[in-house]
Amino acid sequence: MTKEKLTKLEKYWILYDVANSAFILLVATIVPIYFNSLAEAAGISEVDYLAYWGYAASVATLVVALIGPVFGTMADMKNFKKPIFTISMMVGVLGCAALSFPTSWVVFLAVFVIAKVGFSTSLIFYDSMLSDVTKPERMDEVSSHGYAWGYIGSCVPFLISLGIVLGNEALGISMTVAMGISFFLNAAWWLVLTLPLLRNYNQTHYSPKREHAILDTFVTLCRTFREIKSQKHIFLFLLAFFFFIDGVYTIIDMATAFGSALGFDSTMLLLALLLTQVVAFPFALIFGKAAKKYRNDTLIKICIVAYTAIALFANFCFIYECADPFLDSCGLRWNVSGRNSSSFPFLFCQNHSAGESGRIFRTV
Repeated sequence: MTKEKLTKLEKYWILYDVANSAFILLVATIVPIYFNSLAEAAGISEVDYLAYWGYAASVATLVVALIGPVFGTMADMKNFKKPIFTISMMVGVLGCAALSFPTSWVVFLAVFVIAKVGFSTSLIFYDSMLSDVTKPERMDEVSSHGYAWGYIGSCVPFLISLGIVLGNEALGISMTVAMGISFFLNAAWWLVLTLPLLRNYNQTHYSPKREHAILDTFVTLCRTFREIKSQKHIFLFLLAFFFFIDGVYTIIDMATAFGSALGFDSTMLLLALLLTQVVAFPFALIFGKAAKKYRNDTLIKICIVAYTAIALFANFCFIYECADPFLDSCGLRWNVSGRNSSSFPFLFCQNHSAGESGRIFRTV
């Protein structure tokens, strides 16, 4: 059987993963360490700094949980998805660039929340685009390629940023200027690599455009909630996904901040996280292929057990550097067998863009 090659549109969709992964790698590495330095300069203790960082991540999550269902329902209407995706993406890009300016830890945290909301919201629509980009039987494969190339591609701007930050004295610039350049670099990377998708994507699955779009959005949401009550399997899936993704993102958002607060060397933390990206690349592809032979729920169960065991090990041993490479070597950051198994709208919204109920928990 001849292997079907990726289409241009599939490649452009994958490219957005390469684009936005630069931001999330930055958030998992350099941003918490930089925020720590701003907080320490203002006399904030390590305990309080870690708490404030956690609060900011929680606020961003809550905002997306509230606006996601509304925007998501609107995006299901004809010609709405691309504009809303573009707005969300630009909020993230501009927020990332704006991180260059604040010298106050409070302002920096506020800008970070805005950037994170834009990033997370864009993923709602990005994931739902997959049903327009490829065929149902190819979703696992295309999605795994997105994760794989996102892991390895994000290393490019990260390595450049790391070189600028660590070599700021040799370059004759201050650490603040070096950080500013890094934020602008990653924002530009995010924007430029998104352009091919924006130019070529067309929404093919949609509900009819309605005269009262905003009002109908809330009517549709209410109907969706009523339908969930009568379908226990969907409710249980959403509940399980809520706890799953919240735990995964908590570890991602807090890992570097936690390690930094414990006194681990910043350079070693950054290099350890870089290693996870490299290790995750082949394993994302491996799990994508495994999804063709084994049930997605079986693969997810195996990986959740492994993820939980390693997370507990890291918690008891306080050795983040040991745990994170193993986490990603299992192909576990965000997803293990492609978005079709974690972006649950595809499970019960066939021949339609991502459903309203799915968006409630996609980025929580």
